[in-house]
Amino acid sequence: MTADTLVIPLGILELIPALTKEEAQKAFCSFAKSECCYSSGPATDGVITNMEHFNTYRYRLETYTESRKMEWTTKPYEGQPLNAFTQIVPNPWEIQVQVPAMFTDTTKDIEVPNTASVKPCDTCSASGHCQCTKCHGSKSIQCSMCTGAGKGAEEKVCVNCNGAGKVKCPDCSGQGTIVCNTCKGKQKLLMYIKLIVEWKNNVDDYIVEQSSGLEKKHLDAVTGKKLFKDTKFMVYPLNGFPEHNLAEASERMVREHHSKFSQKSRIMQQQQSVELIPIAKVTYRWQEKDYVYFVYGIESKVKAVDYPATCCCTII
Repeated sequence: MTADTLVIPLGILELIPALTKEEAQKAFCSFAKSECCYSSGPATDGVITNMEHFNTYRYRLETYTESRKMEWTTKPYEGQPLNAFTQIVPNPWEIQVQVPAMFTDTTKDIEVPNTASVKPCDTCSASGHCQCTKCHGSKSIQCSMCTGAGKGAEEKVCVNCNGAGKVKCPDCSGQGTIVCNTCKGKQKLLMYIKLIVEWKNNVDDYIVEQSSGLEKKHLDAVTGKKLFKDTKFMVYPLNGFPEHNLAEASERMVREHHSKFSQKSRIMQQQQSVELIPIAKVTYRWQEKDYVYFVYGIESKVKAVDYPATCCCTII
């Protein structure tokens, strides 16, 4: 694969204005308010003494694939005409299938032409009915009101079963048999080859390491500023991206996706994007001690380190 070069301006970081102290404190107050065991004191009265910004990138590669397989299956025979093997059976990729919207996971089952035949239902021996599993063919079950004794309180005859100790089985209506679940009472099965088509969006992310102290796992729950999005049949690595580690990750992931998904499936389309995720490390002072919290993502989500005013809540 020949790689194109993508040129992105080095001043791209300027697309997200730095978080102000007022915005950081507002996010912190909202966070404290949302936590039932957190006092609002540190958030409202704490004084911000320092703010550091550690904006980072997230690269996402999506490869939309289509895979096909065939397997024998059955369904109740409805009396439709058959043309089993009167013509050549098409191979999986010769069958025309409507492709869904790109990058949406979907599965579709299709009856392969010229493969259908009819056989008697083995489950019910072609009778259309099977023994009731609740009463085991006895047509009745133990009365739940008198537990089979036939008598209730004060030795009176049970009004539910009239003293018989048993009642008509509700599952089979006292018939002892139920409609066969395999053939749905049709007695015959249509046996045919089913084509199973699966469309799947295979997604991998790479987040550039940053030294703020905030674990990368927290960034999975937030979004960033979309800097770049590219959709093609096959995308090229972002060799021209100013962040070297992201450029290397892009080249590796594009290569791995092509190798992994082109072997057993058909690649329909690929999509890659780059987000700039804002991260602010905020140091604040409360009651003569210093503490830290992080504000990250476009949503201004907060992660507090050792929040200094918590309580134990008991729900009664």
